[in-house]
Amino acid sequence: MTHTVIMASLVALYWHSPTQVGSDNVLPPCPDTPNCVSTETTRSAQRVPTVAFTDTPAAALARAKAALLAEPRTTITVEREGYLHAECKSLVFRFVDDVDIVVDSVAHVYRFRSASRLGRSDLGVNRKRIARISARLALPATTSN
Repeated sequence: MTHTVIMASLVALYWHSPTQVGSDNVLPPCPDTPNCVSTETTRSAQRVPTVAFTDTPAAALARAKAALLAEPRTTITVEREGYLHAECKSLVFRFVDDVDIVVDSVAHVYRFRSASRLGRSDLGVNRKRIARISARLALPATTSN
């Protein structure tokens, strides 16, 4: 019986859908738990900086997509003009984190949100993920001839 309950719980965690996806290029708010980081939050412990871009918005979106897909076990689930939503799965238990990137064509910055779907602590995983993505996006754009 206990084995069945554990397996059912793991399946529920795996298939749990995101609570919110950004709309009109607005990032969903972070919950009050420490397992979320965002450029939009007013809580300093959850705040991450934006990253400026000089590309066209379309090129910036392509760069954001490449930077996001460089993360292991990541699948983009929503892609539209100026916005990406992805699911990142943990290696062992396949917990899902939701990652949103907005290409702000007015301010010429990338805005981010990364949040665990479940639980309270993420051991800094979401902050580290956004730091890696930000570092990739801060690199100069490459041009192909």
